[in-house]
Amino acid sequence: MHSAVLLIEFGSIILGLGLLGRFAARFRLSPIPLYLLAGLAFGEGGLLPLGASEEFIATGAEIGVILLLLMLGLEYTAGDLVTNLKAHYPAGLVDGALNAVPGALAALLLGWGPVAAVVLAGVTWISSSGVIAKVLGDLGRVGNRETPVILSVLVLEDLAMAVYLPIVTALVAGAGLLAGSLTLAIALGAAGLVLFVAVRYGRLISRFVSSDDPEKLLLVVLGLTILVAGIAQQLQVSAAVGAFLVGIALSGEVAEGAHTLLSPLRDLFAAVFFVFFGLHTDPASIPPVLLPALALAVVTAATKIATGYWAARRAGISVKGRWRAGGALVARGEFSIVIAGLAVSAGIEPSLGPLATAYVLILVVLGPLTARFTEPVASRWTRRSDRRAQAPERSSCTAKAEAGASVGGD
Repeated sequence: MHSAVLLIEFGSIILGLGLLGRFAARFRLSPIPLYLLAGLAFGEGGLLPLGASEEFIATGAEIGVILLLLMLGLEYTAGDLVTNLKAHYPAGLVDGALNAVPGALAALLLGWGPVAAVVLAGVTWISSSGVIAKVLGDLGRVGNRETPVILSVLVLEDLAMAVYLPIVTALVAGAGLLAGSLTLAIALGAAGLVLFVAVRYGRLISRFVSSDDPEKLLLVVLGLTILVAGIAQQLQVSAAVGAFLVGIALSGEVAEGAHTLLSPLRDLFAAVFFVFFGLHTDPASIPPVLLPALALAVVTAATKIATGYWAARRAGISVKGRWRAGGALVARGEFSIVIAGLAVSAGIEPSLGPLATAYVLILVVLGPLTARFTEPVASRWTRRSDRRAQAPERSSCTAKAEAGASVGGD
């Protein structure tokens, strides 16, 4: 009987997610807010709380995080990461300073303590690569001059995740200074070793994993990723970082083949992850934090626009391209929820989960709008300001001309 209820509940969830995804695609929206809302509806304090399938969904959510980070790693080679780090690290530093600090300050002002401050800093810092890539494609801007700048900022954020996640994992686990430092040292050592091995021996690794049979390739890559993620978690490093490093180590045809095979699985389990996060957020806890979430969303939307504008100006992009770059970076999504999920699972601060949910819901909807309208609005405002500035000059010139004419007439 329990098995039948599990199948009915889980099947209903998957079917519902599929219908929500189709609805979002029809209106060219990100499905993330709809998945979060679905979780809120069927979780604690929701319309119809689930029972039998919750443990199964929790396991699916863990796999979802692992696949998100694996697919992120498959997007880049180790050489790409090293090149981007050398060329664009100032943009990454500006991005971190402008967007992590507001989150940390907000947590401290709310009285949540230093651990919650570090977590909320990550929530407000990391843009949503998935949402931004989709928006750029929908707007036909993939070939624009500012797009490499946008991608470089996202790559640097992804690189920073490899350092940031072990820190957060150690903090939310309550590790002391010595244990936390050891965890970070292990994570950095592992990341450096993987980058070195991937640069020097990436072809050998890819050749070992490679297979002409899609089934065997899928099983080997997925099995290797989950194994490494489990070992990383056992070492208190973070399963997500382990998966990210596996993705970086694979390159060439293997990475392309694995990306194609794993994309549907990533989408399935990532959707389950967002539902799981929503399940553990009581809808009644959101209204009290809605105002702080809205204020934080407005502030960090402005700081992301400033980040993109600065990075594009540094790269010699035109003014319009600078505004487009800034507007495109506003969306937050999957990784903000991943970071908040670590704190929620550890019971760090009860209000952190609801605030992160409301914050992501606001910016995942606002992000595509800022990407589309930041540049036209900024251009219109600039033209209006120029006309206002020119009006007094014309009035002054007219007055001088009239005065000269009257003197000449006299």
